[in-house]
Amino acid sequence: MRFRHHDSLRLFASIAEHGSFSAAAAALNLTKGAVSYQVHQLEEALGFALFHRRPRGIELTDAGRELRASVQTAFEDIERKIERLRSGVQQSVTLGLSTYLASRWLSPRLMTFMQAHPDIRLRLQPMVDLVDLRGAGVDLAIRWGKGDWPDLELEPLFPCPAFPTGAPGLAARIERDGLTAVFARTPLLIDREGSSAWADWHAAAGLSYLRHGGALAIPDPNVLVQAVIDGQGIALNDALVSDEITAGKLARLSPIELADYGYFIAYAPGALADPCVAALVGWLHEQAALMH
Repeated sequence: MRFRHHDSLRLFASIAEHGSFSAAAAALNLTKGAVSYQVHQLEEALGFALFHRRPRGIELTDAGRELRASVQTAFEDIERKIERLRSGVQQSVTLGLSTYLASRWLSPRLMTFMQAHPDIRLRLQPMVDLVDLRGAGVDLAIRWGKGDWPDLELEPLFPCPAFPTGAPGLAARIERDGLTAVFARTPLLIDREGSSAWADWHAAAGLSYLRHGGALAIPDPNVLVQAVIDGQGIALNDALVSDEITAGKLARLSPIELADYGYFIAYAPGALADPCVAALVGWLHEQAALMH
């Protein structure tokens, strides 16, 4: 049977807020008798009592408290919707990230965000560097590394350790000549100037590190992966290259990895005050949790 007493729910919410029939009647410019009658009709339609009638007043039943929470949430959602429609401006949030992460991890998940937040327009901004986010028109960004970016608020999204990758032929050379010899003769590609990743990896592997002169810096992860496939050098990559490794285009050259590397959500201080940013951050964490 369809419920047909939606108008009475506003009255119920007012009574629950004011704590008495009399106060609600005054607030709504109704008589106390009219309020009592409507509540009785509402309870009849629902099939359960909303209030305990006491000598000194009323008290919500357990069912009444549960319904009040649902009604309050529904009315708040309606108010927000009306406010958005009045403004004529759709809420939006801009996420900066590499096209590498967007295509390999984010893209298959985007529909769930759109379904969960139909009122928020999500814009993806390709980024390879953590520049001034607000200056770039970006609300938040996702970046791979060890989380050493000053002046930004950071939240770990999911771990994704760094390990050395090379063209498949390099794996055979390492078996023949040894890892140290091959690494000494092969360019070690970096993703940005000043990166300490290779120094960190050599330390983890117990090897001495001497940076090659004229090392090639390739900030775009997609280009970096392709350069390794093309035999241009060795690079530290993450588990998102698993398809290339499975297909035999890339080879993992060592079991040693930088375990503290992963993807981080980065945003300027105070950015979470924007409900759209907070919603996207929460959704990203939900998606990361589903990976485990």
